[in-house]
Formats: sequence, structure tokens, C-alpha cells
Amino acid sequence: MALDDAARAALARAVGVENVVDDPVGRRAYECDGLTGYRVVPDLVVLPRDAAAVAAAVRACAEHRVPFVARGAGTGLSGGALPVADGVVISLSRLKRVLDVDPVDRRAVVEPGVTNLEITAAAAAHGLYYAPDPSSQQVCTIGGNVAENSGGAHCLKYGFTSNHVLAMEVVLPDGSVVTLGGDSAEQAGPDLRGVFLGSEGTLGIATSITVRLLRVPETVRTLLADFPSVAAAGDVVSDIVAAGIVPAAVEMMDTLAIEAAEEAVHAGYTVGVPAALVVELDGPAEECDVQFEQVKAICDRHGCTRLHIAGSGEERAAIWRGRKAAFAAVGRISPDYFVQDGVVPRTRLTEVLARIADMGEQAGLRVANVFHAGDGNLHPLVLYNAAAGETERAEHLSGSIAELCVELGGALSGEHGIGTDKACSMPRMFGEEDLATMGRVRAAFDPDGICNPGKVLPTPRLCGERPGKYRPHPLEESGLIDRL
Repeated sequence: MALDDAARAALARAVGVENVVDDPVGRRAYECDGLTGYRVVPDLVVLPRDAAAVAAAVRACAEHRVPFVARGAGTGLSGGALPVADGVVISLSRLKRVLDVDPVDRRAVVEPGVTNLEITAAAAAHGLYYAPDPSSQQVCTIGGNVAENSGGAHCLKYGFTSNHVLAMEVVLPDGSVVTLGGDSAEQAGPDLRGVFLGSEGTLGIATSITVRLLRVPETVRTLLADFPSVAAAGDVVSDIVAAGIVPAAVEMMDTLAIEAAEEAVHAGYTVGVPAALVVELDGPAEECDVQFEQVKAICDRHGCTRLHIAGSGEERAAIWRGRKAAFAAVGRISPDYFVQDGVVPRTRLTEVLARIADMGEQAGLRVANVFHAGDGNLHPLVLYNAAAGETERAEHLSGSIAELCVELGGALSGEHGIGTDKACSMPRMFGEEDLATMGRVRAAFDPDGICNPGKVLPTPRLCGERPGKYRPHPLEESGLIDRL
């Protein structure tokens, strides 16, 4: 059911009529995030200019029982910001101030619309930086990073967003404002900061985030190594970790991913090679030098066919430009693609990649692989052509790959989140009691179920859950799927 006039008027008062998007063309710009296979046009979009307006908009939604979805830059890859057809999108794009940088205590306070890379830029003058670095860090915002607990290439050594957020000012689903966390990493009592981080926008909206900053490493050493097989590259990863070395990053790309990235940015990768590794070490110079020699020896032992060592900051940047361009670059070799982010134990990398190759062959679809090899976080990209009627087959293959990761002792998601994309696969990883407990936590924050509904947890009856209070899934409301 569409928003009534009273709800529309309340939202206009909350944010100012000039900050409301009501026309069909404007609303369509918000119909999906980076997972473009799912699209729902919201009934209304509001663009608050500050935290007080966010709280006022949420209170208006709560008063009129209007479902709402918070949205940052829209770079998410799991449908986490998919709108509700009869609901509101609360865009945080205008809350983009760096409120404070404290070089003594090494922390910064930022609004949710600040991009990931802008935090590092603000701290650079003090010799500090923000460690989490998703591939989309130039455009993805810290509010979305908090929602998805985003990682990035350097999460092997430095961890995810949850390891770098100290506190958040949060608007709860009833419009009240609370602070979760504090000035230090450890707080007494239940860790509500940890509960909120990675909750994918289902527990409220962060309007101010205090992040931890790190000192820029003394030395950074980076290499790009080619291998005759994916298995050989995977063995290198295992041997590096077994040697007691903890690199800042270990990234792997296969033939298709390299082809796409090289065509896009010309970073100096070898086109046609079966697999390439990007290995980066950082820290004290003497330690880096010793470990770097160990890494080179391990690469040679496993048949490395080309070893390129970055000799300057420009060469290092080029290597990372190739790696971080991979997702977008795949559009050069395929009109459409689904991307997953399942996790497997490092020791099963070779096995899971072989299984994915077999699954792709059986489905008649190509799969490009680019991933955080150091912690087993896969990013298989299922390539397809929607115009040729391949969407359903590609979606099935993508979901099967995510569930394969669970089968092999891993997880459905490492950093992109469950969102809409993998909600129906949650029972493959969690039992009924686990899911029920998650539901109770969610209901404690949002008893009316209006805060980003239809995400993370399987919707009753639609995904085979035990019958309960029924709320249609956003895809059902939009007419994309039917209720059984």
C-alpha cells in the first residue's frame, strides 16, 4: 500500500520539502544498489542534511508504521539497500563531514556519508590512516561499511570495520538517539556496538562514527607473482601463513579477472596466465626485508613464472589499481554478472575453486575469480547475459556457490553482507534456534519490523520458514516473485 498523505506530510516536515524526492524518475535512481539484478522503486526518498533530520524522518516513519531503508553510496553487492515498494529510502549522502581528527588518541569522528578513502585523506597530515580498504573505497561510505562490516584487501592483517570502530551515534527504529561504544575499544557490559556493526541497517541508522586510526607503516613491500595454475598459487598462500608470516594482504586473480582488469587499467598484469598473486608486507624495515625474501623463495618453490617487485610508489599503486579495478572491469567481458563473497578455510581454496569451475561448466556460464586469498574470502563473479535469458541460471549458480562455501566449513558472506541476495540461504548455515535468536535481537531494536525489512533473515513462508506473522518480501511486493 502506498504512503498516505499524512505520512508524506510528516516526512516533508522532518527533512524539509526541498529534500524530498517524489517524482518517478528521481525515485528510480534509488531502485537498487550494486546488486542490479534486484530492483524496487521506493514510494518516497528523503535526503536529510544532518543527524537531527535523520532522527525526525525515522520518528515520522515509526509514527505512521512506514518501512524505511537507509542508503549510503549504493555500492553494496548483496541487495542490502534494496528499497521497499511502499516505503521510504533515507539517503545519507548529504551527511559527509569529517567532524574531528584527533592525532594524539588516533581517532576520527565522521558522518556516515564520508567515503572510506576520505578518512585516510583527512588523517594523512598526521602520518595516520584508516586501515579497512574495500575495493570501492573511493566511493563507498563509512555508514555502509559499518552496516556491512566491510573488509578489504588488507583485512588479513588489520581486520574488518568492526576492529576499527570505537563508537557510533545511532538513530534507533523508533527515532530515539543513543550512543553505542565509547572512547576506548573495550567497554563494560554487553557489546551493543558489536551487535550493531554488521547488522546491515536492520537495527537503526548510524549518524556519527568514531573510528580508530593507525600510524602509517615504516616500510611497504609489494610483489606481483604469476603461477602456472590456481593450485600452485593457493599452495603459496598456505606456505606463507605456515611460515609464520602475516602479510598485510594476499590477493589472487584468475585468467578472466586478469584479462578484464588489464583491459581496463593496463596495470602490467600478464594476460592469459592461470593465476596471479599480489602479496604485500608492511611494518619495520628489517622485518619486511627478511620476510619478503622468504615470500619470494616460497613463490619460486611453487613454480612462479614471473615475479614483479614494485620498485616505487607508482608501481605499487599500479598493481593495486589492477586488483581493485577487477569488479567493475568485468563489465568489459560480460554484460551482466553476480558477485559472491563466501568464505572457506585457506586449506580448501584449491578444492573450492575446482568445484566452482565444474559448477560453472555444468551451468554453461563463465566464472571469474578475484579474492582475498589470505583469509579465504572468495569473490567469484558469475558472468551472464540477461538479454539472452541467462539470469535465472546465473542466480542459481551464484547461490549454489555461496552454499558450497558453507558445505566446506566456511560462511555465506565475508564482507558484502547477506542482504536480499543470500537471506534464503541462511538456514543452510544456521539452525532454527539460531535464526530465532537473531530475530529476537532484531525485534528488541525494531518491534514493528519497519527498519530495512526483508534483509538478512529469511522472510516467513517465502523462504520455507515456520509460519508466523507474515510480512511480504520486497521482491514479492514489487511483482518480481510470487508468494507460494
